[in-house]
Formats: sequence, C-alpha cells, structure tokens
Amino acid sequence: MSFWDHLEDLRKSIIRVVLALVGATVFLFLFKNFLFDGIVLAPAAGKSLFFRLTGVDFSLDLVNLEVAAQFMIHMKVTFLAALILVFPYFIYEVWKFIAPALYENERKAVRGAFSFASILFYLGVLVGYMVIFPVMLYFFANYQVSPDVPNTFSLSSYISLLVSTVLAFGIVFEFPTVIALLSALGIVTKQILKKYRKYAFCAVLILAAIITPTGDPFSLMVCSIPIYLLYEFGIIISRKGDEEVEDTEN
Repeated sequence: MSFWDHLEDLRKSIIRVVLALVGATVFLFLFKNFLFDGIVLAPAAGKSLFFRLTGVDFSLDLVNLEVAAQFMIHMKVTFLAALILVFPYFIYEVWKFIAPALYENERKAVRGAFSFASILFYLGVLVGYMVIFPVMLYFFANYQVSPDVPNTFSLSSYISLLVSTVLAFGIVFEFPTVIALLSALGIVTKQILKKYRKYAFCAVLILAAIITPTGDPFSLMVCSIPIYLLYEFGIIISRKGDEEVEDTEN
C-alpha cells in the first residue's frame, strides 16, 4: 500500500472511533441518574465497595458553586465514561491499523499485548475507583487544620479528583502491557528490569507526584504503591518473554 492508502485507512479508523465515542456519549447521556447516583456519586454517599468491606460509615455533602457547573459536569463525565467504555474498540482499531506492517512473529507478540491492554485498563480504572479514590476521599474529608474550619467540598473539585484518579490509574496500569510487548520483541529483559529497579522506584515517585491531583504526601504514597507493584509485575511478565526468545533462538 502507498502512503496515501495508509493515510486513508487511518482516516477511516479515526472516523469509526469517533462515531463509536459519539454513540456511547449520547447513550450514556440519557442515563444520568444511573451514571451519577449509581456510579459517580456513590463514593460520596458511602456506597463504595471499599466502605462496605471496611465497615466505615461515610457520607459527604457536595455543593454546587457555579451556575452552569452541573450541566458542564454532566457533559464532561458522560464523555469520559464513553471514552472508558469504547477503549477496547479503540485498541482494536489501533491493532487493525498496525497489524499489516508487522512480521508474523511480531504480530503474535503485539496481538497478545493488545489483548491484555483492555483488561489492564479496566483493572486500573476499578482500582482507582474502588480503592484509591475512596481512600483519598475519606482522608481529605476527615482532615482539618482546625475544628473551626469545616470541610465543604464543591461538586467540581469532587469530579476533578475522581476523573483524574480513575483515568490516571487506567493509563498507568498499561505499563505491564508495554513491558510484555518489549520483552516479547527482545528489547527488554528481566535482567534489565531488575538492574534498574532503584531508578524505577524514583521514576514511580515522580510519576505519582505528577498524576496525584493534590500533591500531598498521603496521596503520593497511596498512588506510588500500586504503580511500583506494576513494575514488579512487569518483571514477572518479562520472564515469560525471555523464555520465548530463548526458545525461538534454539
């Protein structure tokens, strides 16, 4: 195929993804009560799985401070929820576009990594929503510099913390996918990952500081632990990649 043929394929892929995203956005927009009362605002009402398992009695009153904030938040949350919903289809379109340019052995490695990508993304979203966000929310709701200064949270700040936490962990959880892909292609090995473990720990702290909305030490610690565990999981995955490379060479 010529360059322009590839460009035409890319254009068609982008159009299909955009149409899927628009369709999902319109669909979710019609189910406002389920989206907000059942999912988005559930942690604020103490209905999160984390609070149920720990037995913590928690509720948070939110206020709206801007005239058009609720409508804009409805639009924003609906779009981001649709983005999460169509993520597997986006991965499929990316795979479909790059697959013809790969050799058979490369195609096999990339196919496995891409298949794993959606699972890890949703796992990251669930961890961010069910564990990290409720922990951060509970901490900040009960932290006061003085009893004379009550905590009052706006809807906008609540949504901002929720969205940034959930999406950040969904993206960060793709790290093992990248490691599995590079390992299967022989670019990264288990020995390299172990050798740079201490540098990875520093990089994790920097990454956690970037994706943490508040930047406080508590949130930094809560975010750093699962991210570093992903690095260790990447080492476990790379071991399989090393074995596959050795078998291929033999």
